[in-house]
Order: sequence, then structure tokens, then C-alpha cells
Amino acid sequence: MTHESFKSLYQRAADRKGGKSALELLLGKRILGKKLLDDNAAGQSIIQLTDDRVLAAFTKQIFKSGFVWRVVENKWPDFEEHFFNFNIEKMLMMPEEMLERKAADPKIIRNYNKVKTIKANAQMIFDVTLDKNISFAQFINDWPSEDIIGLWAYLKKHGQRLGGNTGPYALRLLGKDTFILSSDVEAYLRAQQVIDGGLQSKKSLTAIQAYFNKLQTESGYSLTQLSRLIAFASGDNYVQVTE
Repeated sequence: MTHESFKSLYQRAADRKGGKSALELLLGKRILGKKLLDDNAAGQSIIQLTDDRVLAAFTKQIFKSGFVWRVVENKWPDFEEHFFNFNIEKMLMMPEEMLERKAADPKIIRNYNKVKTIKANAQMIFDVTLDKNISFAQFINDWPSEDIIGLWAYLKKHGQRLGGNTGPYALRLLGKDTFILSSDVEAYLRAQQVIDGGLQSKKSLTAIQAYFNKLQTESGYSLTQLSRLIAFASGDNYVQVTE
């Protein structure tokens, strides 16, 4: 099947968002924490991040998954205090009984299964830094965008609760260029018959990566911009910028 051209996709998004200038404003930024940065600044910032900030981003996105994001944000200073600002070495030395006590504290979101991921993901980060002699932020930065699903798979296999969209959202929070398989994007990919099976199957993810790589070659836009473009062109016609 011949898929919709980038030109057609772009024009429909522009029509729905008030013209090309308005669309470019929406597409031209990537999110790092609470700051809007251009692509170059975002890329530089990834390398500069310390491993505790990477663990913090993973943890924040895990707690946001299936929960009210605003509540997580409001409680986040207490998370930082409770878990030693996500210091990798301190988290690895934390005994299980201490984790259980912290998970029961009402100052944070009391979910022991999610709290346990902090130590597990600290171990993943530590293992990479020890094995490769680079920071985990550098590891993320160096992973090629044309195989971003490979990085998703790595986080899912070696970390905890980083599968589905949790890992990709955390990567975007850190400034890594990645598409997000939102419901709007999934619906578009199915309508275009890019996929017809399970969204997270290896076959589907490989086809999705190839499709985004093709769009990127045609357009020069980042994966982040392309997934937003698809959502703008095919989803509900409103703009909601989230972290």
C-alpha cells in the first residue's frame, strides 16, 4: 500500500492548526524538564545530565503512568528528599526494609511496586556506567535515533516498568529524540496500514520505526516533531503540551 505523503500530512496539520507558521511554532520545540529547548540545546543537555537526574526522570515517568500527573509533580520535592535526590550509590545501598518504610510515607505516592523500581533502575544505570565507562546520559545520547525502538527494548529488558510508552516519555523528558505511540499516532498508523497487529509486537515496532525513518528522510524533521505532526494532523484538534 502507498502511504500518505509527508507533504499531504503536513498540509492537513497546518490547515488544522491555523497555518504553517502556527504549526512550526508547535513543532519547533522539544521538552527537557520544564524548559523548552531547541533540538541542539536538548542534545547538548542530555550529555550534561548526571545519572541521578536520569534515574529521577525514569522514576517520575513511572509514577505518572496511570496516575494524575499533577499530583506527581506536586509531590516531587518530597520524592527527591526521600530518595536522596536519586543518588545512584545511595539507592543501591538502601535495604529493602527502608524501601518499604519510605513507600508507606504519605508524603509520596504510596505504591511499593513502583518504589522498588528506583533501586532496580539504579542498578541498570550503574551496570552501564561500569561496563561502558560512560554516563547513562551519554549512553542514551549515543543511541542512534534510527533505531530508537532498540533503546526502548533495552530499557524494558534491563530496567523495570519502562515498557510501553513509559520509557519513551522518560526519554523525551531527558531530551532524547523519540516518537511516542499515543492513541492518535496508533490510529493513524493503522489507518495507513503501517501496522495491523499488536502495537508493541516486534513486527509492528520494526514497521513503525521504518515508517518514521522514511518520513524523517523525506522531511528532515526529528522523530519528536514527526509524531507530533501526525497527532496534529489526525487527532483531536487541540494543543496540549505535556512533559
